[in-house]
Amino acid sequence: MIQYLDNISHKDSKNFFLIAGPCIIEGEDMALRIAEKVISITDKYNIPYIFKGSFKKANRSRVDSFTSIGEEKSLEILKKVGETFNIPTTTDIHENEHAALAAQYVDVLQIPAFLVRQTDLLVAAAKTGKCVTLKKGQFLSPEAMKFAVQKVTDSDNQKVAIIERGNSFGYTDLIVDYRGIPTMREYAPVILDVTHSLQQPNQSSGVTGGRPELIETVAKAGIAVGADGIFIETHPTPETALSDGANMLRLDLLEDLLQKLTRIRESIL
Repeated sequence: MIQYLDNISHKDSKNFFLIAGPCIIEGEDMALRIAEKVISITDKYNIPYIFKGSFKKANRSRVDSFTSIGEEKSLEILKKVGETFNIPTTTDIHENEHAALAAQYVDVLQIPAFLVRQTDLLVAAAKTGKCVTLKKGQFLSPEAMKFAVQKVTDSDNQKVAIIERGNSFGYTDLIVDYRGIPTMREYAPVILDVTHSLQQPNQSSGVTGGRPELIETVAKAGIAVGADGIFIETHPTPETALSDGANMLRLDLLEDLLQKLTRIRESIL
C-alpha cells in the first residue's frame, strides 16, 4: 500500500505521506489554489501528496446543511486537479454505485467512518481496483478494523489503508487512542486524520464544532508513534468554508506544521 501510494504520487521518499485538501469541493478555482499551495510545500519537504475533496457530503447534522455543488461537477474538478498537477486525488463515497462512478475520476476511494462496516460498500470499492482507505468508526476498537481490511483484501484488492479519526468520548467529543496505531499497522498502513479527530460533533446547534488549536499536538503525536500518513483538511479561510470549517487548518499554517512533522519523522527513522 505504501509503495502504491508512493508510486501514484511520483515520490521517492521515506517521509510520511499527506492527504490534504478542503472538506468539500466548493469550486474549481479554490480547489486548484489549495492544491497548488500544498504541492509547493510537499515538494519542498519531499512529502508524497494526495489531494482530498468530497464530491458530496451525505452525513449531515441537518437537512439544510450544504452537501455538494453537483456530483459530476465536483468529480470533474477532482479530475482536473489530478491532471493539472500530476498528483493522485481522493474522495469519500457513501453508496455502492458511487464506487464505480468516483473511480472514473480519482485514484483513491475513501470509506467514511460511519459506513466502514457496510460490506457491500467496501466490496464495491475494492472491485474498482482503486486504492481504498477505511476510516475507523468512532465506535470500533482498533482490533475490529482487521475485519474491514479483510473485506477489501478478500475482494482481490491489496491496496488498502486505515484512517484513524478518534473515538467517541461522551456525546460531543472525540479522543485519539494512540495505542491503536501500532495495533492497526499490523493489518494495513495507518493514516491519522488529525482534523476530524478534533471535531466536536452533535452540538445542540446542529453545526459541528472543533479544536483546531490542537492540530499540531495531535499531528506530532501521530508521527511520533509511527503513523504512515497524515490527513488534514485545510482551507484558506476556514471561517467561510461550506463544511467542517470549525476543525480545519488554515492553509497558511500548513508549511510550519509539515516542517515540524518532517523533523520528527527524521528523528525516529
